Amino acid sequence: MTQRSAVHATFVIERSFEAAPARVFNAFADETAKSKWFSGPDEWEKGPREFDFRVGGRETSNGGPKGGPMSSFLCLYQDIVPNERIVYTYDMSLDGRRISVSLATIEFKSKGTGTQFKLTEQGVYLDGYDDAGSREHGTRWLFGKLAESLGEKPDPATTLDWKPPAR
Repeated sequence: MTQRSAVHATFVIERSFEAAPARVFNAFADETAKSKWFSGPDEWEKGPREFDFRVGGRETSNGGPKGGPMSSFLCLYQDIVPNERIVYTYDMSLDGRRISVSLATIEFKSKGTGTQFKLTEQGVYLDGYDDAGSREHGTRWLFGKLAESLGEKPDPATTLDWKPPAR
């Protein structure tokens, strides 16, 4: 029998981008732009994806290393203010087992000709998957890929090789 647990954690990631807020926001709002950075490492197998960026819309992304574990991201957009804010809830699963449910808020603010970017994520990690540090590290890694998709250099802290936890 599975030992049931719920561990709560919050993390915040702040960074600056040289690109204007509208361009950074578009990297989340446009399916083609988002597909350039929102995925696992290049060698991962890619599963089905869906993209419906609007309040009430859903986004799904699936994939993982050959032989597993396969991760699934299921997102519901709660609030969108173009070029300023995105609020969404999402759950993550590994091989069909739900490991977390999160609320994420992304804020985009003008900073000169660039963007001051802030993500606040509040999560509950379920049934033994209590590694919020791994989630934060993986999210920073994705934001490094976001920077590259914008033609910028990633923060050196985000270029570390990242792999999902084994299950």
